[in-house]
Amino acid sequence: MAVQLKSAVIVVALAILSSAPLGVAQDVAAQSGQETLASGSSDPGGTPTSDADQPSPGSISGTIVDQSGAVLAGARVKLTGPEQRGGQAAQSAVSGTDGQFFFPRVDPGTFKLDITSAGFDPKTISGTVLAGQVDALPPIALNVAETRTEVQVGLSQVEVAQEEIKEEEKQRVLGVVPNFYVSYVPNAAPLDVKQKFQLAFRYTVDPFTFLVVAGTAAIEQGQNHFAAYGQGAQGYGKRFGATYADSVTGTLIGGAILPSLLRQDPRYFYKGTGSTTSRALYAIAATFICKGDNGHWQPNYSNVVGSLAAGGISNLYYPDQDRNGAGLTVENAAIGLGASAIQNLIQEFIVRKLTPKSRRGQVAQP
Repeated sequence: MAVQLKSAVIVVALAILSSAPLGVAQDVAAQSGQETLASGSSDPGGTPTSDADQPSPGSISGTIVDQSGAVLAGARVKLTGPEQRGGQAAQSAVSGTDGQFFFPRVDPGTFKLDITSAGFDPKTISGTVLAGQVDALPPIALNVAETRTEVQVGLSQVEVAQEEIKEEEKQRVLGVVPNFYVSYVPNAAPLDVKQKFQLAFRYTVDPFTFLVVAGTAAIEQGQNHFAAYGQGAQGYGKRFGATYADSVTGTLIGGAILPSLLRQDPRYFYKGTGSTTSRALYAIAATFICKGDNGHWQPNYSNVVGSLAAGGISNLYYPDQDRNGAGLTVENAAIGLGASAIQNLIQEFIVRKLTPKSRRGQVAQP
């Protein structure tokens, strides 16, 4: 009974195989052939093959050191080779505490090693490894990387102010009239003592200042003002000297000495925004208020006291009959303050358009 059952199973199996699609039968045959080849019995051409016919891999070892010969741990070594067999991927290794690295299986052929380590310049070496060869490379020395330090140097407050002064000294109305004591930068750096005197001195020796003094002295002589000076070259010289002394004392006291002592900025800060009325009020008020070196607005003691001081000093060199003590002092101070207010109004509404070197687009806010 068992023999009959076994025979029946065999008959059914043969019937299934005989009725299977051609592709299935071919797959079965192919798989059978592959298994035969894998076992090393024969290849499709009938030539026997074995693993012994493949070239045995080699190996590469080496040591990473620095310029002094000390071993470097943690250096990364990347192995690549254009002639590596079988599309072998790049390998990587890291040098140990003894600086050594090792690649145990490397396809025969040329190879390239790329070595990198923090603080050192990268290095690339190449060579050839033979089948079954243990290639022990000589020590590979890395050079210390060149130190590159990027330092961003910012200008100090004094240097910024000096650059702004250079721009202000280029400001001239119609390219002629000095317009040094006006800032078109709203947050201009405060001037130090040296810079305040520098600006004052630059103004007092400007050729246009002498031209104005000369014209004023000529008018005074024509009107026989300060008659005690007389006429002729001598009288004109005295009037010229007195007028220039007024200009120098007013500029030094109100523009350098008192601003340095009181820590105030002697410049007019252009407003340029707002209604016409607000700008006009700002310009007039600037005669009596100013920016301190701390950036805050405060009473303009430098200008007011400076005008009084300059008026008082004028009593020392004007003729006796033209000296009026306190009266002359107050009169000259009032004239100076009034002239300052008018000058500020002209600065706010007219001068900027006529000053080619002004920094347009930047305005000061009170």
